[in-house]
Amino acid sequence: MNQLGYSLELVKAFPEQPFVIDHIAKPGLEPTGMSGWSEGLKKLAAFENVSCQISGLVTEADWQHWKPADFTPYLDVVLDRFGIDRVMYGSDWPVCTLAGSYEAVYGLVAEYFSGFSEVQQENFFGGNARRFYQL
Repeated sequence: MNQLGYSLELVKAFPEQPFVIDHIAKPGLEPTGMSGWSEGLKKLAAFENVSCQISGLVTEADWQHWKPADFTPYLDVVLDRFGIDRVMYGSDWPVCTLAGSYEAVYGLVAEYFSGFSEVQQENFFGGNARRFYQL
């Protein structure tokens, strides 16, 4: 998270370059750090050439006791800042296996996105990345 200010400088210097924020900028899952992280994401999201990968969540939590609901406030912020068209799924496999299986990591985001349309889910789980990386 402490690199968000530097990231903003970089994005401003290269307005035509597409950027992806990896691991939702690793906010740390303490409520005290959320406002600075959220504000940093807001500034970066103002640039249409910046997207955000939702990954790396479970390794920021208590590895033995996390539950999907722990991540809802963070996912809410990312979706509020970037919208559904500039976010993409990332598993963080194999690192995620320190705190949960691939299935558990996938399941927590699949549960969160279950309220979105089928097209929005398909875009989140692949379409947005294909467009971003021009695949």
